[in-house]
Amino acid sequence: MGAIVKARGLTRSFGDLTAVDQLDFEVQSGSIIGLIGPNGAGKTTMLRALLGLTEYRGELNVLDMDPRRDRAQLMEQVCFIADTAVLPRWMRVQQLLEYVSGVHPRFDRERAQEFLRSTQINPKSRIQALSKGMMVQLHLALVMAIDARLLILDEPTLGLDIIFRKHFFEQLLSDYFDDERTIIISTHQVEEVQNILTHVMFLDRGKLVLTQSMDTIEEEFVELHAVGEAVKRAQGIPHLGSRSILGGRAFIYQGVDRQALASLGQLATPSVSDLFVAKIGGQSND
Repeated sequence: MGAIVKARGLTRSFGDLTAVDQLDFEVQSGSIIGLIGPNGAGKTTMLRALLGLTEYRGELNVLDMDPRRDRAQLMEQVCFIADTAVLPRWMRVQQLLEYVSGVHPRFDRERAQEFLRSTQINPKSRIQALSKGMMVQLHLALVMAIDARLLILDEPTLGLDIIFRKHFFEQLLSDYFDDERTIIISTHQVEEVQNILTHVMFLDRGKLVLTQSMDTIEEEFVELHAVGEAVKRAQGIPHLGSRSILGGRAFIYQGVDRQALASLGQLATPSVSDLFVAKIGGQSND
């Protein structure tokens, strides 16, 4: 596997606001990346740069192409779903399938129809009559029927209930993802995607705070649940952040030997969301 995205000094400014600030990163083929950050962190701007939808400074290579210069060619191998994605509401579902079949050279209409048969979507329905959950399913059917190498998801399940969200990611894994494809997911619902991620990227105020594989998170970071007298001792060891738990506090450490902490309480690997809060919030949680 090689890098299918390479960024060096990637920067995007809007007047005095620097939305993306000197980002250096690579995305390996066959990865599922969780792009995590607060509102206004620059996530959508970064993704738009990968898609060739916004200007930027620095170097950016996606699938051995320049997103700005080679955008038409790039879009044959990249798919995108966003919470603001708009489908032609006046069309019927079957008309939309016919249209995409006619304009996209890598679209497999039969595969899209097979996926839709597992939903409650009627091919004769107008898109405007579909619920938001059904529209997301329809969009996913279109995407999964395209033989693309990179899928970019920007808050794809925003506003959907938990059942639809769970079903969405299950279908994404079982019916789309393989070692030849790569997925970048920007989401605030971190807990729901943590178990499918291979890597995480933390973005805050345009800067890359952390880029890490899920395997090495367990090696580098540890969470300690300390209660009673152990809290004060744990507090004295340099840590990324902490939060209240029943009867004590949970501390997150980086690069600290687990054996040195074992006598202070229960040890665990921090969740992605707790690690993010510790990295971004830091000592403000203490």
